[in-house]
Amino acid sequence: MQVNATLSPLGATGLQIPAIVFGTSALGNLYQALDDEVKREIVSQWFKQSPGIVAADSAGKYGAGLALESMAKALSELNVEPSDVVISNKLGWRRVPLKTPEPTFEPGAWVGLEHDAVQDISYDGILRCWEQGCELLGRYRPQMVSVHDPDEYLLAAIDDQDRTRRWDDVVAAYQALRELRDRGEVAAIGVGSKDWRISQKLAEQCDLDWVMLATSLTIYTHPRELLDFVQSLHERNIGVINSAVFHAGFLTGGDFFDYRKVTGDTAEDQALIAWRERFREICGRYDVSPAAACVAFGMSPPGVLATALNSSRPARIEQNVALVATKPPQEFWLAMKDANLISNGYPFVGN
Repeated sequence: MQVNATLSPLGATGLQIPAIVFGTSALGNLYQALDDEVKREIVSQWFKQSPGIVAADSAGKYGAGLALESMAKALSELNVEPSDVVISNKLGWRRVPLKTPEPTFEPGAWVGLEHDAVQDISYDGILRCWEQGCELLGRYRPQMVSVHDPDEYLLAAIDDQDRTRRWDDVVAAYQALRELRDRGEVAAIGVGSKDWRISQKLAEQCDLDWVMLATSLTIYTHPRELLDFVQSLHERNIGVINSAVFHAGFLTGGDFFDYRKVTGDTAEDQALIAWRERFREICGRYDVSPAAACVAFGMSPPGVLATALNSSRPARIEQNVALVATKPPQEFWLAMKDANLISNGYPFVGN
């Protein structure tokens, strides 16, 4: 195996991860059903385009476990050694039999599934999810585990009492994960949440090794309070993995911003479109691709070790690997600040 010069240590866990973490939702048939051959080629490209250890982020929620199953099948067919891949499994959803015409979780998102999924967050529930994930992965084991979207679990509370109960469920789930780590069954535990404040609260109460951010630390939005949180994680040797830095593709030309369609019919939509037009104009002026700018900005704070990028097209993997190594010129960042597209006080670029 080649040595990857861009590997970064994940806290004190002994794990090292590369600058790109490959997302796997496409392997679970997100929005479209991919053939097994395409899924195998996606996984093959991870190894062809990466110079060393490959890291992949998956979840029992992705296709009701199909992503885990498909990834393990492809890895086995490609004769990948378990030591050559670092797998992160986000826990909290468990595969169950499909008893309705369509899966009941996230209607319309997953295509061609043969199973359903139910949320199962508690001490015992997270262990059930862990055991099922290991069964689906076969001889490949997740070294990194977390509770999947605890913010969404808390948002489903019907009143304050229910929210307190749900918070206790999440904390108990982390107790179970901590015990797995203490026994050496996993190397690192973390949290991935769209609401970074929930991650902040968990980082205060639980002994975490890593935090995954989503749609929160981006070239479009980077509040001072979040930067202070990232700095505190860096000081505590807790690694950060960034994700969803394109805001569901909107910043690179898509129609959806954080999974909401932008129509231009509201003042909010018009402001988003205007921001993107100015952004693309500056990117063109300095010959910087919008995607590269988004990734570079999202990785600029100290302590951000990697970016998670997902693709349903094997040919896109090479481009994604290149993105995490691209460094836009300082003149580009200064122009972004001059246009008030990023905060003038942002300290990590354009100085």
